[in-house]
Amino acid sequence: MTNSLPDTGAQVLLYDGDCGFCSRSVSWLERHKLLGVPARTWQSRPDDELPVPIERLEHEVVLAGGSGPILGGADALAAVVRRSNSPWRFIGSALALPPVRPVARLVYRAVARNRYRMPGGSTACQIR
Repeated sequence: MTNSLPDTGAQVLLYDGDCGFCSRSVSWLERHKLLGVPARTWQSRPDDELPVPIERLEHEVVLAGGSGPILGGADALAAVVRRSNSPWRFIGSALALPPVRPVARLVYRAVARNRYRMPGGSTACQIR
């Protein structure tokens, strides 16, 4: 396992391509120009190029690569939105504020645990 993604060197958001809810969420971010970095399914990468264990990728999105730290879950989404060109990018900054960050993390974990119940979700979205 490496700490960066060797094929680009740039940061990329890795998400679960087997989960319909995750795929729809990334598409929504793209449509609304809130995706400040490229997004790829973690399944599209060879296992030895994944920056974190597969078990983590099955539970949360991960922002990795480049010289930045590896971020997961709500922290990754906040960073991605903050880097977008959208006038709504301030939402990413707000999610990273100390009083908001713990709430964002709790909400993210609750949604992730129940993603199979969300629009586009299926039994394939259940976290094992």
